[in-house]
Amino acid sequence: MRTAFEIVKAHYDANLRRDMDGMLADIAPDCRWTEMDGFPCVGTYVGPQEIFKNVFLALGQLFDGYTFTLERLLDAGNDVVAIGEYTGTSKQTGKPFKARVVHVWGVAQDKIRRFEQFTDTLRVAESMR
Repeated sequence: MRTAFEIVKAHYDANLRRDMDGMLADIAPDCRWTEMDGFPCVGTYVGPQEIFKNVFLALGQLFDGYTFTLERLLDAGNDVVAIGEYTGTSKQTGKPFKARVVHVWGVAQDKIRRFEQFTDTLRVAESMR
């Protein structure tokens, strides 16, 4: 059985490869994925299909070159904390942004059950105006 750290690391490794199937592979059907208030795709979405549609697809429609760069991954047992940076360019305005971000993951029974994002939503919003 893989550790929570290994499961979350596999998600980020898939992200680097631009492998959407790999990114969604370990997300549980009942996973609660929360994007921060003030972020373009704000809300809590349940399950891989809702997460894909309301987060990954939505961000691809709003931004060119939208990227998360992982700087540190911290092992806290069944919880994992990722620290990094978002970058991208608003398709509507052509303005780029860079924003610090923290992701908090909860893993149980070999699946991702929880995700919560904390980021500088102002930097993202500024690029969209």
